[in-house]
Amino acid sequence: MRLALLSDLHANWQALSACLSHAQAQGVDGHAFLGDLVGYGADPGQVLDQVMALHAQGAQVLQGNHDAMAVSPPPGEASLGASTSGWTHGQLNRAQRDYLAQLPLTATVEHVLLVHASADKPEAWRYVDGERAAMACLDAARGGGVVDGVPPNHVMVGHVHHQTLYYQGAGRGLMPFRPTPGVGVPVPRLRACVATVGSVGQPRDGDPRAMYAIYDMRAGRLIFHRVPYDHAAAAQAIRQAGLPEYFAHRLETGR
Repeated sequence: MRLALLSDLHANWQALSACLSHAQAQGVDGHAFLGDLVGYGADPGQVLDQVMALHAQGAQVLQGNHDAMAVSPPPGEASLGASTSGWTHGQLNRAQRDYLAQLPLTATVEHVLLVHASADKPEAWRYVDGERAAMACLDAARGGGVVDGVPPNHVMVGHVHHQTLYYQGAGRGLMPFRPTPGVGVPVPRLRACVATVGSVGQPRDGDPRAMYAIYDMRAGRLIFHRVPYDHAAAAQAIRQAGLPEYFAHRLETGR
């Protein structure tokens, strides 16, 4: 099975469309959306309609922190992350909000655990942003259940808007590896790893191209992709919606 792993769409229709087209050209068999479908961007309803349609066809879909905030915007919250939650809530219809509210925090596909933030208390929205956090995520996944006689040994994560593979080397801990886009990385089933798949809709590494990954489970290979898209149009949509200029600028610069 070749599974497209897409996270942190952030209501960016242009980026999502480009990544879905790219994944189709790669011959994927299915999709998994690792949360933060909405927030920041200008097209939450259109993005949700597309994800819901793919969910109906068998895609896995998880809830992220921005999805939860769009359902119930935090009163008086002045943080950057919550700044668009009220606007997003108003853009969604009742069915879309109900859909976001019932999404799970984790899912398992074969021997792989999918989660938006860390598997270490997913509801706390902890970032997997270093070796220690990756190890805590992996330990929590291993302690959470058994798949085909063994605990989940691979964890696929979003939330951090960067692409990194943490793998188990000769020692007990995990080591970070920065992947090259389009180049497959071996991830044997029995070799533990935690991967942050990056952000479709809001990259933050200085490169405005969208991010996603494809996991070829049978071949034991993970390929991280960067996909060009019309980020100028996505930024202009944010401005036209009256959302903060900062979010438009971020798409243009990839920061």
